[in-house]
Amino acid sequence: MILQGRQTWVFPVPPVVTATGTAVGHMESEGPLGRCFDIIHKEPWLGKESFEKAEQCLLEQACLEALKKANLDTNGVNMFLAGDLINQLSSSCFTARSLKIPFLGLFGACSTAMESLALASLLVSAGGAHTVLAATSSHNNAAEKQFRYPNEYGAQKNDTCQLTVTAAGSAVVQDVGNGPKITAVTIGAIEDMGLKDPFNMGAAMAPAAAQTIINHFKERDVAADYYDLILTGDLGRVGSKILVDLLHNAGLMVESEKICDGGVLIYSEEQKPFAGGSGCGCMAAVAYGYIYNEMLAGRLKKALLVATGALMSPLTYQQNESIPGIAHAVALEVLE
Repeated sequence: MILQGRQTWVFPVPPVVTATGTAVGHMESEGPLGRCFDIIHKEPWLGKESFEKAEQCLLEQACLEALKKANLDTNGVNMFLAGDLINQLSSSCFTARSLKIPFLGLFGACSTAMESLALASLLVSAGGAHTVLAATSSHNNAAEKQFRYPNEYGAQKNDTCQLTVTAAGSAVVQDVGNGPKITAVTIGAIEDMGLKDPFNMGAAMAPAAAQTIINHFKERDVAADYYDLILTGDLGRVGSKILVDLLHNAGLMVESEKICDGGVLIYSEEQKPFAGGSGCGCMAAVAYGYIYNEMLAGRLKKALLVATGALMSPLTYQQNESIPGIAHAVALEVLE
């Protein structure tokens, strides 16, 4: 690994994403990307006693699916990197208990999808591991209960609000193998514009996404048209529009057609998801389901995956704190 600039890692020998696994709920399966997901559940309980246990089940299934595709069992994995939105990363911790893989728990809110993939690539590149499993999850009912109001209350939401995705995604990162390669990573810094509305996360996170993307292009020294696609997750419809404006105002003239958001892609407008999807599982499911499959099929060669997170808690919101935003970028490329 080479540090290029202040916050970008470039990998002369790129780690490989050899397999991915996804598990989603019924609403996600009925969206435009439904065919891209591996495991689909038609009811939110997944046969469990609580929504939190259901989320753990989603995460475990996504991990096992990725390992099965990579022809690995849990003994063949050096480390498991995962995070979620539930207090004390309980979904990830209990999944790690089940998998019995050496575990590092991560929290970056919805940015955890790429935080885990970035750190997995660093571990593999540095020789600290041969095989790392990176994963994240979220569950609509569990997250809404913790951060807003239980869905059963029927609380009203406005048009800028996003719908927490019920999904989990995982990726197997190895030092050798076949698959798209991780060529570069840019670790983001917190951007806080003083926004305090927990029902408008897209606006709060967009500045962090813009700054990470700008720094990535500058430090990697690539042209604005280098990538076939820049996928953010998850700014929703509101944050995505702000992002394009911020990039263009900064002089980075990426074509707006090459920028899309996982929170926008995962649901159709007919499903009425407010401003789109959100949650740790959103970016993971879209990146490891849709984007990864597009790269395997040769329809995408170079993608920059930029996961965004709102680093707030129910306590900080009640104390009238602002919402800090973070974004981490991972370059995934099909190399000849």
